[in-house]
Amino acid sequence: MLQRGKTSTQLTGTGAAGAGMEEYMKKYGIVMAGALMLASAGSWVVHAQTVRTEAATHPRIATAIRELEGAIAYLEAAPHDFGGHKVAAIRDARAAVVQLKLALAYRAKQDR
Repeated sequence: MLQRGKTSTQLTGTGAAGAGMEEYMKKYGIVMAGALMLASAGSWVVHAQTVRTEAATHPRIATAIRELEGAIAYLEAAPHDFGGHKVAAIRDARAAVVQLKLALAYRAKQDR
């Protein structure tokens, strides 16, 4: 039970010191979260640059990715269904793009 006129922090003795520690922990958490985000962003940028380098090394694969992405966009915007083959073509083209990107990423990882 609380005594009349006293707060729970006054009774437990965590007044100003507890508030200071709580503020410190909030700031520490923010700093750590920021550091983790920067670290992961940095590794992503390095990976992206390496994959771009691989795309330059294998221009036909990079061109195939761009062409497939263009074909996907064209098919999605097309008003007709190409005799029922539109959905499967979009699905398979997306799968091909994923595989080509994975191939470039694999080469980038191997070449490091």
